[in-house]
Amino acid sequence: MFRDLVDDLDNYSAEPGKFLDVPFVPTDGNVVEAMLTLAGVGPQDVLYDLGSGDGRIVVAAAKNYDTRGIGIEIDPLRIADAMEYAGDTRVEYLVDFIEDDIFTADIREATVVTLYLLDSINAQLRPRLLSELRPGARIISHAFGMGDWKADDQCKVDGINIYKWIVPAPVAGAWEWAGLDGKRYRIDLQQKYQEVGGDAWVDDEAALLQSATLCGATLELTIQGADAVAPKGFTLEFEDHELQSVVEH
Repeated sequence: MFRDLVDDLDNYSAEPGKFLDVPFVPTDGNVVEAMLTLAGVGPQDVLYDLGSGDGRIVVAAAKNYDTRGIGIEIDPLRIADAMEYAGDTRVEYLVDFIEDDIFTADIREATVVTLYLLDSINAQLRPRLLSELRPGARIISHAFGMGDWKADDQCKVDGINIYKWIVPAPVAGAWEWAGLDGKRYRIDLQQKYQEVGGDAWVDDEAALLQSATLCGATLELTIQGADAVAPKGFTLEFEDHELQSVVEH
């Protein structure tokens, strides 16, 4: 099925100035499975593997979890290998491999991004991942971190660390809503990645923001009013830099 593409690449030589940011090192099967398990992939997801090499992560997600996948790879020889592997595995209808630069490829469709790069490359990608992926998208990295962006979760397989980040919605700023008790609640938030803190008011009286936990587009808050017997809990949902809903509990 993919023989013609492979034949076309027999005499391939890299263009002047083209180089690989990271050398190709295959990911062990146990690590691939751990990455996909940590990501929680399923049929509802679109997985992008940046620097997809021979396509084993994308193919494993399609074969084992019915996950649609896109491999981004700059080396056309690797793409040929990946396409042939997908055909042999009979998941070619779920996957595609694109010759592109991981720093410029369109990744906005991804709900899961997998990486096996380097700390320095992850740090360069971080602004794109935060700004272009939708809140709630998961990023899974084999072995390498993301600078000062702390992972939300991690595991270790065969002595190798695997990290998971959940893209947070931008929630910094002032937000206001009416509570079920008829009082007006207001918060002013500061944010660094998924870490959120700030100040709170109830009917313009200073209150204590006891906790603020951000996961994707969902912010869980606990506010203790100065004259309240018990703190109030709220779940705030954000979309497109706006507060969409508030549920009190």
